[in-house]
Amino acid sequence: MDWATVSVRFALYLDLTALFGLPLFGLYALRREEISSGIGSRYVAIASALAAVGIGLSLANIAVMAKAMTGASEYAELQSHVFEMIVTGTDFGTAWAVRLVALVLCLLVALFARRWPALQIGVLAAAGGVALSTLAWGGHGAMDDGVRRYIHLASDIGHLAAAGAWVGALIAFVLLARAASTPETVALLTRTSNGFAQVGTIVVATLTVTGVINYLLIVGLTLPELSLTSYGGLLAIKLGLFGTMLALAATNRYFLSPQLEHAVKSGNHAAAVRTFRRSLIFETSAATLILALVASLGILSPAGM
Repeated sequence: MDWATVSVRFALYLDLTALFGLPLFGLYALRREEISSGIGSRYVAIASALAAVGIGLSLANIAVMAKAMTGASEYAELQSHVFEMIVTGTDFGTAWAVRLVALVLCLLVALFARRWPALQIGVLAAAGGVALSTLAWGGHGAMDDGVRRYIHLASDIGHLAAAGAWVGALIAFVLLARAASTPETVALLTRTSNGFAQVGTIVVATLTVTGVINYLLIVGLTLPELSLTSYGGLLAIKLGLFGTMLALAATNRYFLSPQLEHAVKSGNHAAAVRTFRRSLIFETSAATLILALVASLGILSPAGM
């Protein structure tokens, strides 16, 4: 296992899913006046930081790729023509360049479009989505040919977008739960958590369908080896964590959110907010572990290590 590659991939997945999902949450969950308030400003500030980190991680990503392609023993051995060849001569390099442009756009919009908060959030979500989608060219889909390649890449992009929407919503809920100290802020947390139900259904359906498609394209109609460090073993762990996230999400939706709504009406919301926040932290931790597994799965062969 190339741990440098896995570490950079994991950091990119975590960074770019948040960069896409958090502004997206602002678009569909917040009202216009809320986007223009301190909540929207906080999302923009976080997105700008994520974009800056994403640029740094992308530079590390191409350095790791160049080292692997050339077989160099040290990064100091890499020369400029290697990077030029990757950027101009490979699909990975093209996707990498598109990602950098999208991330720079995120930074510019975050810094210079403050007078138009709704437009700002919208562009951040769109550019973040483009940046996130480029990660598909670093996985198994990029190794296919012909129509199969396009189907696989499209499925990967759909999977990434759904994951980003879920991760971004979790981060948004954690932020809202931490700030929920008054009836007004608790009411906002309750409203947005209830409003996420329809979006959450679409997210889960998309993850399920694209996950099945990806499995069939990578593994086929067979069962892979299920040892702990194999592709099949890591995939089984990922599916277990996904099931855990579904159970936590269902608990939030059908038990904790109604409990929180009732607590707002009764005026005793502190305990309900703490319970809801704890559940969100568990769910976010499971999502983080899944992204770490995805970073590993993308460089493993289903036939074994």
